[in-house]
Amino acid sequence: MTTDPRRRVAILAGAVGLLLAAAVAGVSVGARHVPPAEVWRALVAYAGTDEHLIVRDIRLPRTVLGICVGAALGCAGALVQTLTRNPLAEPGLLGVTAGAAFALNVGVFAGWTATLAGQLGLAVAGSCLAAVAVYAVGRTSPLRLVLAGMALSAVLLGISLGLRLTFPDVLDAYRFWSVGALAGTERTPLAGPVLVVVVALVGSVVVAGPLGALALGEDVAHTLGAHVSRTRVAVLALVTVLTGVATAVAGPVSFVGLMVPHLARRLAGGSTRWLVAYAVLLGPVLLLIADVSARLLLPTGEVPVAVVTAFLGGPALIWVVRRYGAAAL
Repeated sequence: MTTDPRRRVAILAGAVGLLLAAAVAGVSVGARHVPPAEVWRALVAYAGTDEHLIVRDIRLPRTVLGICVGAALGCAGALVQTLTRNPLAEPGLLGVTAGAAFALNVGVFAGWTATLAGQLGLAVAGSCLAAVAVYAVGRTSPLRLVLAGMALSAVLLGISLGLRLTFPDVLDAYRFWSVGALAGTERTPLAGPVLVVVVALVGSVVVAGPLGALALGEDVAHTLGAHVSRTRVAVLALVTVLTGVATAVAGPVSFVGLMVPHLARRLAGGSTRWLVAYAVLLGPVLLLIADVSARLLLPTGEVPVAVVTAFLGGPALIWVVRRYGAAAL
């Protein structure tokens, strides 16, 4: 933990370097070996060969998507943990992921998911509606927000499960989305999701100042001139947008929003702005490393990236519970 501005900048530069290295691995490493020279030519002098198709049309969009999703989940996790003052919190705790899943189940049942744009729109709309419901019930305190999110998640997941068990077509369509993965999403239109995530990330940096005051307690926040209700609404809206977009394009990817803020917090030295900045960079690093590992783990095919993050996140969750569980409760 450090409060020296020069060390913080140095750590930030190191995180940028790690992200660049992870991005290079994302476009270079896979089940099929592509020489580094061919990778470079695919990026700067595309010739349409099989190797260039793999790099330019599959690995590059997948890497961009991984950066987008990882940054969104890492930032959302940092925001929600700071807002709720709960080190065990993750973005899905506020019902956002369950809202997206419920909307997709209803959309499949009603026949509204024939296009990719329809699926993305439903997932984001479901996330937003769930967040509004959670805030309406739990807006008075962080504890109520968490409890409302957990309760709504349980209800929505139960109804979604009932739909899938009653209507097999819903189950068949949902199961491919329910295992969070970057594989198979290469054709996802990236311009819209990336633009929304970038705007939300900028908003997260802006709101990090008053959020840091709110993390010290409502009385202290009022004394420092922070608008408590306005800050809560802004943070919840940002968490909803970031998590909703990430979940819509890649499915539910667990543990990234839980692990990354803990790594970032040890480097931020108590500053919420630096916490958010580090989480934005470390989230994609973790997700890209998991995605590259997912390509190489099995010789017969790829492992969904959510399985790898869960495998890494299990021990991390045990450590967090042992280190912070009693204080959080």
